[in-house]
Amino acid sequence: MRIVLLHMPWGAIDVPSLALGILHTAAARAGHQVDVRYANLDFVDWAAETAGFGVDDYQYFSEKSYFQGAGDWAFAGALYGDDGASGGGGDDTGSTDYFAYLAANGASEQEIALTRATRAIAPAFIARLVEELAADPPDLVGFTTTFQQNTASLAAAKLLKQRCPQVRTVFGGANCDGPQGAALHRNFPFLDYVVRGEGEAAFPALLAGLPDGGDLEGGDLEGGDLEGGGLESGDLAAVPGLCWRDESGASTANAMTTRPLPPAAILAPRYDGFFERLDASVAAGWVDPKLVLEGSRGCWWGEKHHCTFCGLNGSSMEFRSKPPADFLAEVLTLAERHQLLDVYVVDNILDMGYFDTVLKSLAELPVDLRLHFEIKANLRRHQFQLLGDSGAAQVQPGIENLSTRVLRIMDKGVTGCQNVRALRDAQSAGVSVTWNYLYGFPGEQPADYESVIRQLPVLHHLDPPTGAGRIAIERFSPYFDRPELGFAITRPAFQYRATYRLPESELNDMAYVFTAPPRGIGGELAERLSAAVDTWLARFPDSRLSYRDAGGRIVLVNTRPGYDWRVVELTDPVELAVFRLLAQPRSAATLAAKVPGGAAAVEPVLERFTALGLLFHDGDGYLQVAVESDNQVLMRMQHRHGPAADRTRAEEEVLDVDAVAIG
Repeated sequence: MRIVLLHMPWGAIDVPSLALGILHTAAARAGHQVDVRYANLDFVDWAAETAGFGVDDYQYFSEKSYFQGAGDWAFAGALYGDDGASGGGGDDTGSTDYFAYLAANGASEQEIALTRATRAIAPAFIARLVEELAADPPDLVGFTTTFQQNTASLAAAKLLKQRCPQVRTVFGGANCDGPQGAALHRNFPFLDYVVRGEGEAAFPALLAGLPDGGDLEGGDLEGGDLEGGGLESGDLAAVPGLCWRDESGASTANAMTTRPLPPAAILAPRYDGFFERLDASVAAGWVDPKLVLEGSRGCWWGEKHHCTFCGLNGSSMEFRSKPPADFLAEVLTLAERHQLLDVYVVDNILDMGYFDTVLKSLAELPVDLRLHFEIKANLRRHQFQLLGDSGAAQVQPGIENLSTRVLRIMDKGVTGCQNVRALRDAQSAGVSVTWNYLYGFPGEQPADYESVIRQLPVLHHLDPPTGAGRIAIERFSPYFDRPELGFAITRPAFQYRATYRLPESELNDMAYVFTAPPRGIGGELAERLSAAVDTWLARFPDSRLSYRDAGGRIVLVNTRPGYDWRVVELTDPVELAVFRLLAQPRSAATLAAKVPGGAAAVEPVLERFTALGLLFHDGDGYLQVAVESDNQVLMRMQHRHGPAADRTRAEEEVLDVDAVAIG
């Protein structure tokens, strides 16, 4: 069988599709001819030539506007046959002013104009794409749809089915999980099949079940579970999670499997052709290409404590990870094959067993990989160092808030001080941190944010959040499944009604983001938080707070604009003891029990350190926030403030370990 797998706008343009890379491997193993077409790059080249599209334009749809649905709205005209000039979706639910909705959610006039213009040109791109496919039609076209790829994929599938009725159309991906996939199949009859859940087993089983697909025995797929043994041609009812149509055309949704794939059945992707296609695209001048891989699925923390706002794992929370040797070999093999050092690991959370296996091996190998991992924020200093030594240039720790009270509401399993410690220790290890500040949780209080806002100037030298935003209610999250936690969900978010011509009952099944009355802090305090985060972002490049511990003294250097001192030396034994003890979060009572002189000696030190901006304070806990001086981030100072001759002697002592004199 000849298969084309399509990656539609607005899929990321700097990485290949992990989903299609895995399906390529699975279908090729089953003997099928597979081509992966990156229609997102086709769109980039076409739109850049015909409409002057640039990288910021594409990223507005692919990244910035996800929670407003601008990318899906822009292709809805190609699906339904209108240009959306009025700002409405043309549906029968009364949505009439999508542009006002965008403006109310922070879109600029230029972004609204871009959204309008893109909707007007989208049908021409879909027509061109389908014309090329129809010129030599394959037997089957598969679409992966995640985030804002729904309407572009639906529009292409609809027109392709009109032009080539014999071509089978298949949807899969995160937008097809659970009820979402069944709703897509029910409401769009040009979709022949929708695969729900993990595709390594279901997609080859579907192919085998088609009249010309051949037979697939249940044991042939390295642990894949077909829940019924061998699959005979035409036996689609045996494919777990599959949505298909009977002879009358009625939609049938098979039950999804309750047993997730074992690690051995999680296939390595094939990325044949992507990097060559990117090199030939105008996007090659916009982005740096990266590999994208996975070592695990599910979330080991979420199995025990599902974070109240998180819906990312969909219907499969159970944590499974590839054997360390297999994952390490996969990373090294693909990096060598594609001659790339940047590797984005998409796991929701890093397997803690990988520290002493995968990361240790990478640290010892003569390779210079630049890795991205998602981690839990309560790692210790030596673990961040191993991440840095292994090549983890960036981590996403899921920090999300700096108030212990709010973090407990979120069920994050960390404190505010631990989150700040993660920012500090990551920078000490030369690892950058990506995170967002979230608010709007039931039960949070203004004091949870006012205390943090007052202290943010203390942290201006640490990696800032990319922004601050109110949480969204996501399908599969505890807030969605358990209204008693504080959200009375009323309906799908507005963008679904503006985009799709479907009744509310169908949108309820198809939507991922839902709307509910806001909870937690009000708008004025939220604006203050956002403004404080913006200030942090602006001051971070020029801010620094670092120290060198020379035994009998500790030398600190500061360039944060909120504090007017440049160099401070600590020599008093009590100050030295308190500073070192506060490498970990501790209460004043704990410090008093450990330091000679007790509370009477500790209290003035805490007051002085607070005045100098050396401490973060949350609840009963204190933490010193200075970064160890021996790390790559300190080069920011040399870059921004001139040559070494312009630095003071004290600064030289901090920058150069050999210059520190003991005594």
